[in-house]
Amino acid sequence: MPFPSTDRLILGLDRALRTVSAQTRSSRPDPDAGMAEAVLSEAEKKHSAGLMRVNHVGEICAQALYDAQAAYSHAPEVARQLAHSCIEEEDHLAWTARRLRELNSRPSLLNPLWYAGAYTCGVIAAKCGDAASLGFVVETERQVEAHLEGHLRELPVADVRSRAIVDQMRVDEIAHGAAAQHLGAIAIPLPVRLGMKAMAKIMTSTAYYV
Repeated sequence: MPFPSTDRLILGLDRALRTVSAQTRSSRPDPDAGMAEAVLSEAEKKHSAGLMRVNHVGEICAQALYDAQAAYSHAPEVARQLAHSCIEEEDHLAWTARRLRELNSRPSLLNPLWYAGAYTCGVIAAKCGDAASLGFVVETERQVEAHLEGHLRELPVADVRSRAIVDQMRVDEIAHGAAAQHLGAIAIPLPVRLGMKAMAKIMTSTAYYV
């Protein structure tokens, strides 16, 4: 099993600190650029903020997962794809963090915990081999896609800015899953898929409030 170099570890630590402290920037234009801010009731604004906080936590976890899986992958092409997906996930992180500020809200107080847990899961997945690790990506993105589709149904209709961000995230997640599948992902066992779903449920229901 290859281990990351000292330079890679330092870069990974720097990324982790920037991720949990919301010090990330997007490399692509904002999906909601040029859209007017809607007039939302306090209840609508609070609900949008809760959903976007959940999405922000999801991106914290995505950064940790992809960093770990790329660091411990065997094949260079797998590491490159995971690193590419990680960059796009960083865009999502920046978009959701900015949107939370616009909604006068804050990220989850448990972000360091979410990051550490997701990184551990990423290392475990990578140690199972590239095919299994890619399968973990496919299943993760499948569940995230369903989760984002649910948020598109739940977000206030008038909150077009949050909706534009979530929709672009959904498109990107589908592409990440397809890329992992193309590289040779294998299906992961049903108990693992159910465990992932249960952990995601705990995370989303907690992050909405905390």
